[in-house]
Amino acid sequence: MNATSTTPTRQSEATPFALPARSLEGVGKRPFGIYIHVPFCATRCGYCDFNTYTAGELGTSASPQSWLEGLRRELDLAAEMTGAPAADTVFVGGGTPSLLGGDGLSDVLSAVRSSFGLASGAEVTTESNPESTSPEFFGALRSAGFTRISLGMQSAAQHVLKILDRTHTPGRAVAAAKEARAAGFSHVNLDLIYGTPGERDQDLDASLDAVLSADVDHVSAYALIVEDGTAMARKVRRGELPAPDDDVLASRYERIDSRLAEAGLHWYEVSNWAKAETADSGDTRCRHNLGYWDGGDWWGAGPGAHSHVGGVRWWNVKHPARYAEQLALGELPVGGSEELTAEDEHMERVMLTARLRTGLPLSELSASERVSAEQVVVDGLAVIEKDHVVLTDRGRLLADAVIRTILT
Repeated sequence: MNATSTTPTRQSEATPFALPARSLEGVGKRPFGIYIHVPFCATRCGYCDFNTYTAGELGTSASPQSWLEGLRRELDLAAEMTGAPAADTVFVGGGTPSLLGGDGLSDVLSAVRSSFGLASGAEVTTESNPESTSPEFFGALRSAGFTRISLGMQSAAQHVLKILDRTHTPGRAVAAAKEARAAGFSHVNLDLIYGTPGERDQDLDASLDAVLSADVDHVSAYALIVEDGTAMARKVRRGELPAPDDDVLASRYERIDSRLAEAGLHWYEVSNWAKAETADSGDTRCRHNLGYWDGGDWWGAGPGAHSHVGGVRWWNVKHPARYAEQLALGELPVGGSEELTAEDEHMERVMLTARLRTGLPLSELSASERVSAEQVVVDGLAVIEKDHVVLTDRGRLLADAVIRTILT
């Protein structure tokens, strides 16, 4: 981050939340997405710091039914505030959305349809835990109008899954991906996590073998980050687990990229790979995430969800019970917000687009930033393609450092 950048104006929502008129100008002309946060999980994974809750943690304070009732109210209020632009993309994440079952997720999509509606050719994705899916589950989603499935595989090695506190068996993710394809989903993603303590080179190769055997058109691979406040962070602090090693992470990333590229999956964002677009497949990239990276608008509904419309960002209260209570009173459950300055928006634009294969437009850089970008090129961390700064293979390993250099 640029040390001289200003901090966005933040406020706690003591008064009812409203978007300023300037942020609503152009809504519907820019890509518009809807993110739905499902806060429920069967168990808590040791590395996860997302806003999720097990049944034991919630007790009787909240339930999937009270959450869904609140979600419907939030979407209706959101549509009223924004003018209800048809959603170009919908992404149901969590948490574990598949715990809602096919019928529950169908109800979620119905709520989006009744409030905003879907644009023609809309991409509709749900995340799913492999253990809570089945052929019937995927069939119900396909019938409901979902177009894309994202499965949390993480690893094909049992001992790695155990360290991550993942409950699915190693082969289940691949089986689930094949079931999704058989149900008619042409767009299926598998998520990998690499660099887990105890993961060996052969474990990563086994995971990649499994991914490629599933014949999916999209793969996301993320280096393990030990987040403060998680069970894994406590184990690392106590010396029970070693912290991820940067050199190992770099080596694993290069191995992932090489294997996926050989199989026809090419990077379009530092942590994401997709097959080439064809007349039959259409765009195989995650269009919803591209909306985030390209500065589009999105409404995040659900406990703890974040939103962005026209330079205003806000976030919902985290606890599902409080979320439902505020909506029952007819209030948007906003916990805080910030208005981004032009400098803030520029900084975020650089931070996000520099990670894309399409690169960072030189036209959007200041004179001093162009000088810094030229130095990045001299250092072999980027090249100039069609007046865009595009990361090299080595540059992707040092993407954060490249971005800092350009913004300094």
